[in-house]
Amino acid sequence: MLETKRNIIGITGWKNSGKTTLTERLVSELVLRGYRVATIKHAHHEFDIDHEGRDSFRHRKAGASEVAVVSSKRWALIHELEGEAEPPLEVVISKLAPCDLIIIEGYKREGHPKIEVRREGARETTPLAPNDTSIIAIASDAGIGPETLPVFLLDDVTAIADFVTNLFPLAG
Repeated sequence: MLETKRNIIGITGWKNSGKTTLTERLVSELVLRGYRVATIKHAHHEFDIDHEGRDSFRHRKAGASEVAVVSSKRWALIHELEGEAEPPLEVVISKLAPCDLIIIEGYKREGHPKIEVRREGARETTPLAPNDTSIIAIASDAGIGPETLPVFLLDDVTAIADFVTNLFPLAG
């Protein structure tokens, strides 16, 4: 299990199962209820949050190991790994500001409590829950046979949010 005192729920599933859509809708619902929510998204590929021609991009290309971009609306910190290993999830969590709940999308192999997303049109449809004791519920767009875990319709974000808020002592 993930060693942290923070309230964490994961959204996991195969590619194209609807993880991002559920995460987005769950964040919106919880924020409407008054909760402060942070998210972590795991990417399996190289990504960039700034683009060629931008000052921050130019700073990184010049060799800066970290670049902070700050405005009156938001700030971001870009950290170049420069050959280092991807940081453990605990390290990423430790960098987040205090909040009521952290929703983690991806990180399929980590031990935090997770909701498995299943969708008939996904590239892979093999259930993850039978082999992952950290999965505590399932959200699906199709009927599921007998299941020992709570099962939600993928579009029933209200019920999923109720489930999540009952798991943790959220201040809200």
